[in-house]
Amino acid sequence: MIRFSVLGSGSRGNAVYVESGTTAILVDGGFSGKEIEKRLKSIGRDLDSLDGVCVTHEHNDHIHGVGVISRRCRIPVLANAGTFKGGEKKMGKLFKRIEFETGGGLSFHDLFIRSFRISHDTADPVGFVISDGQVSLGYCTDTGKVTFLMEKRLSECNGLILEFNHNPEMLKNGPYPLALQQRVRSTQGHLSNEKGAEFLKNTFHDRLHKIVLAHLSETNNRPELALYAAEKSISDDHDPEIVVASQDIPTPLLSLL
Repeated sequence: MIRFSVLGSGSRGNAVYVESGTTAILVDGGFSGKEIEKRLKSIGRDLDSLDGVCVTHEHNDHIHGVGVISRRCRIPVLANAGTFKGGEKKMGKLFKRIEFETGGGLSFHDLFIRSFRISHDTADPVGFVISDGQVSLGYCTDTGKVTFLMEKRLSECNGLILEFNHNPEMLKNGPYPLALQQRVRSTQGHLSNEKGAEFLKNTFHDRLHKIVLAHLSETNNRPELALYAAEKSISDDHDPEIVVASQDIPTPLLSLL
């Protein structure tokens, strides 16, 4: 069984807690160490129980607290070479580095973690499929486009955390300057609700039971718009649990059986 919680998701910080057996990890650590500790306590978990941190890419909203957590808890950080290089200054000295090749997999205690390439404006951004040998969780945010490879990697997961970043009309008519709008809409930016829904539709299957909509823009989206797009993409004869992640409040611990 895998249990997980999106501790927070959005432009002000991203972190996901994942556990199975005796192993507990974070995917990204985009809040301060104190804030991550606070959010873990709110779901009944402890910072000192972590065994490692997997990092998707080097933007600050994904690595802000990674260095301090690694040093304080004396745990390794798992990332590819491009992310280590790009985030070296911000993360500082780490307790231990475990470098993986993008597209490859590695065993880490009770988990098997496989990365896959995504499309974002960083050195070598990735998503992850995390498995305990029985069930698997897919994580894919911060991508401006969806590829066949991404769909293939996520098509057998029992749980998904997918990006539903913006509503195109809200982005177009909102306060963002044109250059920033173009960056968000680009193939190295973020997925709209509609593109996220299409991604979900193309990866959906009968054994997908938990779906978290993540990295919603606080300026250019609303939870009900993202949820409507996701629900519309799923046929009426399926009823998975769909949760919209918040920037400020962790989701409950969700279980994959």
